[in-house]
Amino acid sequence: MDNPWSGRVSLVVDEVERPMALTLGALAELEVTLGDDTLVALVERFETGAFSSGDVLSLIVAGLRGGGWMVTRGELLSSDIAGGPMGAAKVAAQLLARAFLLPEERRA
Repeated sequence: MDNPWSGRVSLVVDEVERPMALTLGALAELEVTLGDDTLVALVERFETGAFSSGDVLSLIVAGLRGGGWMVTRGELLSSDIAGGPMGAAKVAAQLLARAFLLPEERRA
């Protein structure tokens, strides 16, 4: 059954499709990773295109962990992500958008 509130996306890592979600726990871990930075500032960087590769990596790790795969940042550094850096950035942005949009605002 489709859950419009789930905000899930998927990412292919080392040729395996992995579900991603920014669950409450994943968001809490992301906040710890961001340190003095905020989720609002992270969203603003993605909205303006001023995000860093570290932002992308942090979002992907949080999303994969929220999706059930307890991957570490270090493990992901040596992984092959489908679409390369640009593909990773697109999926990270989509994950972030879906986490904060109401269901009626979401696009496929």
